[in-house]
Amino acid sequence: MKVILLADVKDIGKKDDIVNVSDGYARNYLLPRKWAMEANENAIRVIERKRAAERQREAEARAAAEVVAGKLKNKVVTLKAKCGDKGRLYGSVTAQEVADAIRSEYGEEFDKRKVELKEAVRALGDYEVIVHVYPNINAKMILRVKNIQEA
Repeated sequence: MKVILLADVKDIGKKDDIVNVSDGYARNYLLPRKWAMEANENAIRVIERKRAAERQREAEARAAAEVVAGKLKNKVVTLKAKCGDKGRLYGSVTAQEVADAIRSEYGEEFDKRKVELKEAVRALGDYEVIVHVYPNINAKMILRVKNIQEA
């Protein structure tokens, strides 16, 4: 029997998948629990439209992320921090501080978990930062840490 899954079912499939299962399994287990519905022509058409709309939304989100990544790629983010005589910072620069600096300089909002620092930033200088804009879309940026007392 062909059924459309209404929820993820272990070892069978994910939500909105059209799967072929035995009649007894469908009638006695999946259908009473409302985990599946019988796959008739109308239901299949609705699922196909839903999948097409989801693909369209995914493509739009990916295109918007590509634009953001292009805007940020190879740009410089400047942070000012307190430091000692030899350029060592009092503490270190965190991913949250970098995300806040990107928001203030470029107007793009990122969660601190999307900002990846290659190494701990504990001294003045330039560092490489990777911003994960979207899955498989990243933007490499340069973090420039300056002394807060410089003009």
